[in-house]
Amino acid sequence: MKIVSYNVNGIRAAIGKGFIEWLDQSGADVVCIQESKAQHDQIPLMEFETIGYQTFWHSAEKKGYSGVGILTKIKPDNIKVGIGIPEYDREGRFLRADFGDLSIVSVYHPSGSSGDERQAFKMKWLDDFHKKVNELKKERPNLIISGDYNICHKEIDIHDPKGNKNNSGFLPEEREWIGKFIDSGFIDTFREFHPEPDRYSWWSYRRQARDRNLGWRIDYHMVTENLKGRLQNADILDQVVHSDHCPITLEIE
Repeated sequence: MKIVSYNVNGIRAAIGKGFIEWLDQSGADVVCIQESKAQHDQIPLMEFETIGYQTFWHSAEKKGYSGVGILTKIKPDNIKVGIGIPEYDREGRFLRADFGDLSIVSVYHPSGSSGDERQAFKMKWLDDFHKKVNELKKERPNLIISGDYNICHKEIDIHDPKGNKNNSGFLPEEREWIGKFIDSGFIDTFREFHPEPDRYSWWSYRRQARDRNLGWRIDYHMVTENLKGRLQNADILDQVVHSDHCPITLEIE
């Protein structure tokens, strides 16, 4: 199974930049989408169906904001929309699909970059999200949680660690959270296969950041440790350009 996670920064904008054509050639079995920025009736479902994907969406109540989706060539046994907490589910941040003994989640963690209020919201979400995942693991122990975590874990994951130490996405408390999340029984799959620096999944639109590779690695396929023996590969497709993010891949038995 090949799984892709991709913050498209607007599904309609990405489609306008060739996303459907790329997806058709990608070989992906399951695609986790973040930041769809569209209501269900604004998404051209037939275009996905034509290339073999069944689609599921969890949109934010606020139009043009947030939203997650799962596109799949494999029929899921079950779809679970939302995390079960209204203040988060109004923002469309969590969508789960079950395939046999395997569960795949598309998640979009909040950004705190707009100010203190949203940073506080982000930290509360992170704690509540971790509690919910711990509960879910008891019911569905084989978990793949893919998406935009909006956090760089270590200095190797960001182009300028010293200059960004006080910025949301690289704050000490955020880095501590993601470390504890991994230590609670998850694998950062990209780092299983790629110890090298200078590999990023998001670049600012400013200062020609992408051309200069001034990036952040904030997108992850996190899998439960019991799936380690089934991992085959993970990568970042940094040459694919439909968004300020790029797709990340995971191959698993």
